Amino acid sequence: PAPWPPSGPRRPSSSLPSAAAATSSPPRFIRPQSHPSRSSPHRLVRKIQGFILLLIAILLLLCRALQVLREIEGDLSGFKCGLAHLFLQHTSASLTINENYDSDVQADTETFLNKIVPEGRSAPWKHTMEGPDDMPAHIKSSMFGCALAIPITDGHLNLGTWQGIWLCEHRDHASARKIVVTLNGI
Repeated sequence: PAPWPPSGPRRPSSSLPSAAAATSSPPRFIRPQSHPSRSSPHRLVRKIQGFILLLIAILLLLCRALQVLREIEGDLSGFKCGLAHLFLQHTSASLTINENYDSDVQADTETFLNKIVPEGRSAPWKHTMEGPDDMPAHIKSSMFGCALAIPITDGHLNLGTWQGIWLCEHRDHASARKIVVTLNGI
């Protein structure tokens, strides 16, 4: 894939807000996770609108991750060797690195998570003040984590051939997310 276009002046670190608009070309490094089909009081409505909700969730998450990568591209170009640290400031979403080529990996990962961390009104969780999907989202976030450290080599994130950064949204409805990026190196 072609390198990202340069963006803005060089900054040693950034605190980046979520994007608000969709993009037509998804980034190479991102395969977000979304959960529009989980059980809830409006399950029938979600089944009918599931495909539309899935597309919206994927576009929103792609935009957020794309904005992060575009924001740091200019900064990355200044490093021959270094480390990029990404920190997600939330407890119901997560960051992870996984295969980014076959979309079945994302679907299988979501299936696995939903089997080992049940949700809905019949789930055994006590923390339900923010909805039946909130406690499962906290557990899933803890499983993957909220931080990544990625080597920088010759101005690019040094990921493996099939690797991509996943921004995983574990709530039924995505909220604004914020990622802090710190770059170190020479």
